[in-house]
Amino acid sequence: MAQAEGRGVAVVTGGSAGLGRAIVRELADRGWDVAVLARGRDGVDAAVAEVEAAGRRALGVSVDVSDNDAVDRAADEVERGLGPIDLWVNNVMSGAISTFLDTSAEDFDRATAVTYLGAVNGTRAALRRMRARDRGHIIQIGSALAHRGIPLQAAYCGAKHAIHGFTDSVVSELTHEGSQVAVSIVDMPALNTTQFGWVKSDFPHHPQPVPPIYQPEVGARAVADVADKPRRRTWVGESTVGLILGTRVAGRFLDWYLAKNAWEGQFAPGSTPSGAAPNLYEPVAGDHGAHGVFDDRARSGSIQTWAIRHRTPLYAAAAAAASGVVAGAVSLLRRR
Repeated sequence: MAQAEGRGVAVVTGGSAGLGRAIVRELADRGWDVAVLARGRDGVDAAVAEVEAAGRRALGVSVDVSDNDAVDRAADEVERGLGPIDLWVNNVMSGAISTFLDTSAEDFDRATAVTYLGAVNGTRAALRRMRARDRGHIIQIGSALAHRGIPLQAAYCGAKHAIHGFTDSVVSELTHEGSQVAVSIVDMPALNTTQFGWVKSDFPHHPQPVPPIYQPEVGARAVADVADKPRRRTWVGESTVGLILGTRVAGRFLDWYLAKNAWEGQFAPGSTPSGAAPNLYEPVAGDHGAHGVFDDRARSGSIQTWAIRHRTPLYAAAAAAASGVVAGAVSLLRRR
């Protein structure tokens, strides 16, 4: 039986686990052929199997995105196996839970190389191919913490800030050229992913995302929506909107508030560490799926992301309502 025509070829870095795994599933469900790039072979193979089970073509490449040449070779492999890349999602991240001065220079450099340079290398590999064809779409997975750093995550926050500045520069260059390649940033809230089971930490409690926590599928749906209809910036979740806007209008207050609340808020009360080896330098063996250990506390939906998805009919309804109000006011004035 012939395969139904798909949306195109998508690449997801860090697609073996966590948010990346959820993005892989969502894109496959929407008709994309998906290439999964990540270090851990077990997770890559499991993600590929899920894409194929959804009826789409898949390819898995085991690669460390901090290695530019390896990423470029992976892109070549994808195009040989699946065809021209239409969508590239830079999702890989890594980090450590530690104060800045207690984070070794090696750990800081490694987290920066994976999270920031991984996005740079992925963007370079994608643009080398898309720019010549004058089509394609790159999505950077950002974070609310790209707008407001928090204690104990200086390397991660710094890398996410850097991705924003880097992406702005690339967009301005593409705009100058009149390029049709689209570049988007999707800023995520705290997500219930595998990250918090294997992040490097010397604290006596299990790390957790700072509440409120959302399931990774909330973020994955937002990414797939942006893939469907490219838009320059997207904020995911009410907490992301609140943090970004709060930073703009009350930055000094947030300095105090986060110093007081975001330290303890990064550890699950009464918990102990997971015991898993950190994945900062080496992948953790096995297939870990998309979810972390906080299913009982994570939100499966967001009114804010629902509104973004349905913004066209909502705008139409708002316009109709406004028109009705104006018409009523005019009618009232005419009767006077």
